[in-house]
Amino acid sequence: MGSGHPLAYPLTVTIGALAVCAAWAPFGTLDQLAAITAVAIGIIGYTGYRLGIAYGVLPFWRSGQARTVRVTRIRQQHRLTSRSWLQIGGTGRPRWLPVYFDPILTTHTETEAELTDRTVHSAGQRLYPSGRIRDTEPQGRLIDNPSRPDPDAIARTAEATRVRHRLLLDAQSTVAAPIAALLWVYLDGGGLPAFLAATTIAAAAAIWLAAIRGSDPT
Repeated sequence: MGSGHPLAYPLTVTIGALAVCAAWAPFGTLDQLAAITAVAIGIIGYTGYRLGIAYGVLPFWRSGQARTVRVTRIRQQHRLTSRSWLQIGGTGRPRWLPVYFDPILTTHTETEAELTDRTVHSAGQRLYPSGRIRDTEPQGRLIDNPSRPDPDAIARTAEATRVRHRLLLDAQSTVAAPIAALLWVYLDGGGLPAFLAATTIAAAAAIWLAAIRGSDPT
């Protein structure tokens, strides 16, 4: 899997989050080690579930047959969340499918797509679902792609997809990490070392959750 693959970034962040957990594990008490292990198991399990949907091992909906539909890419902004969705027509009623960010999405206009219950191909390229299809419109502000491809989209996308830039955007969700750490220290004790460990693990888990759900850097 190359660095430009849509799943390269979420997998890299997943490995980073697990590395943070592993780095603190040798220094924890039994209770702290149990908590770290639970976080690591949760990361592994949920990542496996998301990858199962992305790669077609698990269905993202149950259509019963392949069909050709019309799709439009929209970008969702809701609180600290930014995700890419495909708005799907031709299935009886509008549906929305979250997908992992792919640079091709920035120049994606309304087009036909081949849709099964496990895969979606649009503009001759496979897109990777980041969750199940839904019948209700995603919450927050929904921004449609322009009706014509933006000539500057490729240059802006190259800047937006840099790992450092994506990490900075996803790090917005870490604002609650110190609060979670204080709660852990209050319940289990451990002082400053426990607070630092809990803060970094909570921050790593928050960034991982944003990435594995399919954050959009644009």
